This record gives sequence, C-alpha cells and structure tokens, in this order.
Amino acid sequence: MTGKPPSEACTGSVGDNLLARVASSFVLAAAALGAAWWGGAVYVVFWAAAALVVAWEWMTLVARADNRARWLAAGALYAALTLCAPLMLRADTTYGLTAIVFLFAIVWATDVMGYVVGRAAGGPKLWPAISPNKTWSGALGGIIGALAAGLAVAAAANLALLPIAILAVILSMVAQAGDLLESAVKRRFGVKDASHLIPGHGGVMDRLDSFIAAALVAAVVGVLRGGPHAIAQGLLIW
Repeated sequence: MTGKPPSEACTGSVGDNLLARVASSFVLAAAALGAAWWGGAVYVVFWAAAALVVAWEWMTLVARADNRARWLAAGALYAALTLCAPLMLRADTTYGLTAIVFLFAIVWATDVMGYVVGRAAGGPKLWPAISPNKTWSGALGGIIGALAAGLAVAAAANLALLPIAILAVILSMVAQAGDLLESAVKRRFGVKDASHLIPGHGGVMDRLDSFIAAALVAAVVGVLRGGPHAIAQGLLIW
C-alpha cells in the first residue's frame, strides 16, 4: 500500500509515467539526431542495433502464433526495413542528413501534436477496434503539426515549399498508418507493448512504427525521382 488516497496514488503514477516518457523521448531523440549528424559507421551501428531489437521483439510477440513461419518472415522484412530505409536516405552525401531530419520532424510532430490535440479535443475515435485512444481530431492535429514541421525544415534548407508541404501531409498520414498497423499486430497477439525496454514507452518497435512506415515511403519516392544513388535528393528537390 502507498498510504495515499486512490486519487493521489493514481495522479502520482500518471505523473511518474509522463516523466519517464518525456525523459526517454529526449534521450532517444538526442541519440537518433546525434547518429544522423555523425553518419558513417555510427549511423549504421545505431540502425543495425534498432533493427536487431525490432526483430527480437517481433519474434517474442509471435512466438505462439499459428502460421508462425509467415509471421517470422513478415518480422524479418519489417526489421530489414528498419535498417535499410534510413541507410538508403542518409547515404546521399548532399541531402541525406536533411532528409533524415525532415523525416524525424514529420514523425515527431505527428506524434506530439496528435497526442496533444487528441487529448484536448477528443471526439470520434479513429479506429476503436485497433487503437481505442486515437481520435480523428488527433489525426488531424498530427497532420497539421507535420505540415508546420515540414515547412520549417523546408524554409531552413531552402527547399520548395509547396511540394514539401504536400509530402509532409502524405508522410504524416503514412506515419499514422504505420502506428495503426503495429497496433493491429499487437492486438492480434493480445499485448499492449512490444517489450518493456524503454521506460514509459514500451519497446523499440513501439517507438519506430511510424518512422519505419514514413521512411519506407520516403525512400520509394526518392528512388523513383532521384534513382538509387540520389535518394534523398529525389525526395527533397522538386
């Protein structure tokens, strides 16, 4: 027993969890940005480690699944995307760092503004069967946040504003779809978090689901427009 009234105990628990979430977010963001800025082997090791943890979390998640071989194959593909998409974008020596910062800005703004607006405005649920806490207002707030963040990066990097604005909206929607996809997988196996490695957040897969989806689509756009040797340029230069 804590000795606190139920309301105070609950408040303390919520406050501690929020503090853990904020602290973990800052540490993870600093590590991701630092690895992106440093590039080279540091960046490769960072994303290789992330991909290995994602693979482990996925294997743990589907350990007792029917058709386990298919789920493991899907997990291997998911882990490969975790590694390959960020590396492909960062490989462009001229625009690689900008592309990664742009993606971080989109995904983080979508996440933060989606949470803030969804909590403040509430309203109809986005997909209650899969993610009961997400709302249409939060989804819209996330898109608006991503638009603002994308335009800020575009202005700082002297990029064309209109194409980047459109891209920011699309990638925000893709990021949210990636989050819902992972939620669907977790609900399929009856778990709330992929693991408990990150205080207040769950697992690495829980933190990267939006980014993996956005990075994949960004890499595809970059390849289609810039070719395999100028992926970031193809993404950003219109």
